[in-house]
Amino acid sequence: MEPDFWLQRWREGRTGFHREAVMPLLEKHWPALGVAEGAPVFVPLAGKTLDMHWLAARGHQVLGCELSPLAVQAFFAEAGLVPEQERDADGLHHRAGRIDLVEGDVFALTDATLARMRAVYDRAALIALPPDLRRRYAGEVYGRLPGGCEGLLVTLEYPQAQMQGPPFSVPEAEVRGLFEADWDVELLERRDILAQEPRFIADGVTALSTAVYRLRRR
Repeated sequence: MEPDFWLQRWREGRTGFHREAVMPLLEKHWPALGVAEGAPVFVPLAGKTLDMHWLAARGHQVLGCELSPLAVQAFFAEAGLVPEQERDADGLHHRAGRIDLVEGDVFALTDATLARMRAVYDRAALIALPPDLRRRYAGEVYGRLPGGCEGLLVTLEYPQAQMQGPPFSVPEAEVRGLFEADWDVELLERRDILAQEPRFIADGVTALSTAVYRLRRR
């Protein structure tokens, strides 16, 4: 899956993955991670998610990374913010308040940047990637986060043969296979959400659940 795929989705407004409200599973489970106020939180493949505002309002320094300049511009414009810009080895930083949204490739973030993160919130990144890129992402991005880093990971589970992703189905066995070598993995919740997702039903999907994991880097 090439970067142009996502850039085209944003150009065409095909962004059904964007939520117009903060993710309830973030509100429910984030406090259990015990991430210190002010600690930097990484939000990969951030889009224009309102979850970044929620994290910032709880005192965190938020580092998002998003490939699409249209998503970055919309995120700040819709909040009435005018960010300061600075380019460095990570990409083009857009900063306003506690939020720093990098316009660039998540795989290009520097070791030093990722090493500063104390937590990661992944709602729409892992499930946006096909299997080969999921393995690369877990190894090259999560693999450079520091020991003690806490994570909240949200996935989807459905019969993959019934629908062409993204978003992709990432079952628990795959999550554990991707992360357990370096991370403690705890399933916090699994919830049947098919009735709430008519577009999946329209595509012929017969079962759909969301799963929430707590990760901790050893």
